Amino acid sequence: MDASYQPVLPNYGGANICGLLPHLLGSGAAPQWIPAVAREARAIVVLVIDGLGWNQLVDRLAIAPTLGAMVGGPITSVAPSTTATALTSIATGLTPAEHGVLGYRVLVSGAVMNMLRWSDDEGRRRTDIPPSEFQPVPGFLGQRVDYVTSAELVGSPFSDAHLRGGRAHGYRSPSSLPIVTSELVRQGASFVHAYYPGLDKIAHERGFGDFYDAELALVDRLVSDLIERLPSDAALVVTADHGQVHVGDDIVHPSDALLRLVERQSGEGRMRWFHARRGAESELLDAAQGEFGTRAWVRSQAQVLAEHWFGDRMPPHVVGRLGDVVVAARESMSLHDAADSGPFDLVCRHGSLTSDEMYVPLVGSVGHG
Repeated sequence: MDASYQPVLPNYGGANICGLLPHLLGSGAAPQWIPAVAREARAIVVLVIDGLGWNQLVDRLAIAPTLGAMVGGPITSVAPSTTATALTSIATGLTPAEHGVLGYRVLVSGAVMNMLRWSDDEGRRRTDIPPSEFQPVPGFLGQRVDYVTSAELVGSPFSDAHLRGGRAHGYRSPSSLPIVTSELVRQGASFVHAYYPGLDKIAHERGFGDFYDAELALVDRLVSDLIERLPSDAALVVTADHGQVHVGDDIVHPSDALLRLVERQSGEGRMRWFHARRGAESELLDAAQGEFGTRAWVRSQAQVLAEHWFGDRMPPHVVGRLGDVVVAARESMSLHDAADSGPFDLVCRHGSLTSDEMYVPLVGSVGHG
């Protein structure tokens, strides 16, 4: 790949996932990048399909005819393009710099904490790191919004961190999502937020291929079922948190020489933060540039902040969650860290700033019911 290839930075001031709910729940005219059906509807359902990248969808329109027929186009995700960060930006309407959920694994109180599990190597952290204190901004612009999610996620610490203030409605099976969601609209809800995680799980575990295509076809049927159940004065808006890159076995192990300069690692495989040992910051940057610079974007913390990867305004306590050097994969690779992927290898991954990861759909349709 051409070394001059530039990262796709989030368009925080324009068509970006963090602007979606402020425009749909706030007052004033919505911009043109918001699907027209949503600007004119009595009720709106926002369905977030975890892991549905725009590029992956466009490559598979024959598998997803309902999604392909909806009106809209691509918008940008956030940095890093990862579930914990992006879902928090969608629900709160804030940039990562503002809400502070800066990745999959983040340095918190001297330990690296998994944001989705709300735990570190010592165990669960819900008591000593309350979600409402770590991320104090309520979801949905402080409005009492109904949200529909997998029942196993209701009441989790991460749900409390980004969906706090909403009314939870859990479903046990994917087929229930359209029923639960449409019933809320028919009962008078003017806005419903729904979430489906299955596509991301399959991509991680199986990569692109028959399993992914079958799951995308299922997602398309869910969308079709929801459209058929929603009344004609309601609009369905479908978006995602990030796309995917098929990494496979292209796992890059940092050298022992580089790791000797590192105190700890955070982030994820495609956007790895290295936290330098005291006094080794400059040496670590040079070493990372030499080791990964032909396949990744390597930046110091100061460079990332100057380029506004996470937004324009980052409070000092949030800056403290970042490492000293970031390696954001440009090619289809992932950086190894035994604490990162859990009990199995991930085939597809995300987190970096390539077009496959950063562009997600924002498409809409009116209900047919």
